[in-house]
Amino acid sequence: MFDNLETTFQGKSNQELRESYYLFKMMRLKKLIDYFTPLTLFISGFPNPMRCLIEKTLFKQFVGGETIEACQKTIHILEAKNVGSILDYSVEGKQSLWDFRRTKEELVRIINKTSSNASIPMYVFKITGLIRFRILEKKQANIPLLKEETIEFDKCLKFVYEVCETAVKNKQRIMIDAEETWIQDSIDIIAEDLMRTFNKEQCYVYNTIQFYRTSAENYLYTLHKKVQDDYKIGIKIVRGAYMEKERARAEELNYPSPIHINKELTDKAFNNGVAFCIEHKIANIIGSHNEESNLLAVQLLKENPSFDKSNIFFSQLLGMSDNISFNLSKEGFNVAKYVPYGPIKEVMPYLIRRAQENTSINGQMGRELTLISKELERRKNSK
Repeated sequence: MFDNLETTFQGKSNQELRESYYLFKMMRLKKLIDYFTPLTLFISGFPNPMRCLIEKTLFKQFVGGETIEACQKTIHILEAKNVGSILDYSVEGKQSLWDFRRTKEELVRIINKTSSNASIPMYVFKITGLIRFRILEKKQANIPLLKEETIEFDKCLKFVYEVCETAVKNKQRIMIDAEETWIQDSIDIIAEDLMRTFNKEQCYVYNTIQFYRTSAENYLYTLHKKVQDDYKIGIKIVRGAYMEKERARAEELNYPSPIHINKELTDKAFNNGVAFCIEHKIANIIGSHNEESNLLAVQLLKENPSFDKSNIFFSQLLGMSDNISFNLSKEGFNVAKYVPYGPIKEVMPYLIRRAQENTSINGQMGRELTLISKELERRKNSK
């Protein structure tokens, strides 16, 4: 299903393919990525040659633009291939109430502005773009908040609810992204209450489960059992985005790693999560670059004809796994690309995660490079 290179790279020029090839090749160099990570975080907010390099490489490949208006070209390109755009204002880890209010206002603005666009089927945001990380951390660790922290948390929680309420009023899906394990329980509590509030008749709010977590399967099964028919569950299923960070913290603080020890166990947990959601008719977004997992989902959907296909989306990140996205779309499945946007300085944590993931998962980069090489060869031979 995923070998149709003409469908995969339709609309891409030879020059664009070569640029992607060299970028992916560079991203396999772990020492280079490790060296540039702290440097790019520092300089990305200032005009300089390095910022220009980021704009023309990582940013161009993985981000829709600095503003929602700048994303329109990407949205139209995807729409032409019957692929939706999941808009993600990539702001996280903010510290001030002013920043949280500004992020809330931008999220509300883009939902109201773009909700009538059928090619934008959903939105996503990170709780740490609206609530301070340290407060979430303290709540998870059962550390009492200071009076001023309690006031701040209550205000910020209202921002979260306002964003979700805006999506629901516009009859749009909205996903809450997963974050680090030491704040994820706090996020899950918020997400569950949001689903309880807004998903009475239809699934609008989705939580995210990272299945590289050893507790992920149990959390999904327990949530399903706990909810029963009280409200609709929405789950975005992903493998996980903080692998190196999670392992390093666990080692530093001397506690068992909260993530699986190898890829095989992660793959098994992920596939079990996909199967459980389809079997129990749970609305879900399958966020995966793994061909086998996507094929499994396709097969399970064929075996479960009663599953409402409008309640499942396949999703890959912008700039990656186009062979999966565009070929699934061609076969008639709901597909939406994750389209981050925002100022370069704000999206750098996202871009760094992409770079770090791709040095540690060489198989993914190898596939991207192989597919591009084959397409360039195919075009050469077809002349």
